[in-house]
Amino acid sequence: MKILVINAGSSSIKYQLLDMENEKVLAKGLVERIGEPEYSSLTHKANGKSSTIYRPLQDHAQGLEFVLSTLVDNELGVIKSLDEIGAVGHRVLHGAEKYNKAVLIDDDVMNDLKDNIVLGPLHMPANILGIEACKKVMLGKKNVAVFDTAFHATMPDYAYMYAVPYSWYENYGVRKYGFHGTSHEYIANELAKVLGKDIKDLKIISCHIGNGASICAVKNGQCVDTSMGFTPLEGLVMGTRSGDIDPAVIEFVMDKTKMNINETVTALNKKSGLLGLSEHYSDHRDIMKYSNEGDKKSMLARKKFVYVIKKYIGSYIAAMNGVDAIAFSAGIGENSSEMREEVLQDMNFMGIDFDIEANKNFVRGENFKISKDTSKVAVYIIPTNEELSIARQTKNVIENH
Repeated sequence: MKILVINAGSSSIKYQLLDMENEKVLAKGLVERIGEPEYSSLTHKANGKSSTIYRPLQDHAQGLEFVLSTLVDNELGVIKSLDEIGAVGHRVLHGAEKYNKAVLIDDDVMNDLKDNIVLGPLHMPANILGIEACKKVMLGKKNVAVFDTAFHATMPDYAYMYAVPYSWYENYGVRKYGFHGTSHEYIANELAKVLGKDIKDLKIISCHIGNGASICAVKNGQCVDTSMGFTPLEGLVMGTRSGDIDPAVIEFVMDKTKMNINETVTALNKKSGLLGLSEHYSDHRDIMKYSNEGDKKSMLARKKFVYVIKKYIGSYIAAMNGVDAIAFSAGIGENSSEMREEVLQDMNFMGIDFDIEANKNFVRGENFKISKDTSKVAVYIIPTNEELSIARQTKNVIENH
């Protein structure tokens, strides 16, 4: 079975076509600047080659048609007919409390997704546009929703509830949902495979550290806590997101600056984090570069970034009464040896015997061990693969429907 994975943004479509017989990526690419006909384009990678094509695209349906025509193109394509595509798997941000696993999309599911826009106003409309485009352009093809929140549905109530009036939860759904679920699920299962153990016998901490970042505590194969909350704003310091903050700061700053609530929330999401502390740089690579050159605000951002990751790891070890393995993943987690070293130094009392040389000489793109054989806690770099996770879940839904 060949599965097309779609991750639709407000003006983009990220895609991969995978052959699930061997889980091989046949083609992948990105459609950008949909709705900007003068600038819209498709970057397509297949057969070891990359091509960028410019074409006016008014909406997501036209963008998807562009993708499909490229997949069957005589020169750029990888399939002879669209009939070879068995199903489409969609990355969907929010399943709320109703969806704790991937589902076949029907009219009822579409209505639920629209109801969930209020919980994910930045991402859900785009996810829905991607599904509607597929239904319009690929008539009769089965579509599956794979939810970013689903893996976290196993959290106990004392982990996902906030200590606010209970009616806020009952009436408005105010609780921790968590995100990056497809990534954390993939990382945890891949780590168990590398260790040669049943995931149901393990306590794992998964660190998805990119421009957006979250940590997940996985006990016996299930999420028991995660750092992101009601929105992706809670938790770690990120590229432009503040992470954890005293909510009283919002009222205080609004009073002092005369910003309205929308402006204040925008500042917390887009002007904070590494960018806010350094006042210049949201990219971790820039933070590392300029902190090494002695820029004091970049040094502060670097230390805060590391400190919060370390603190969450420690809290999840306490919450699970131990840990067997820790995994680092995503753009920063996979590629920054300095960050990993700074996070894991002085944690030997937790049974982590960190291998500094292995960490410096890791092989990019591979599962790689960065703890010593004597370490009670195994530490690995596990490159995440959210698209493969989505494809696997889509295949499972289709085969069991």
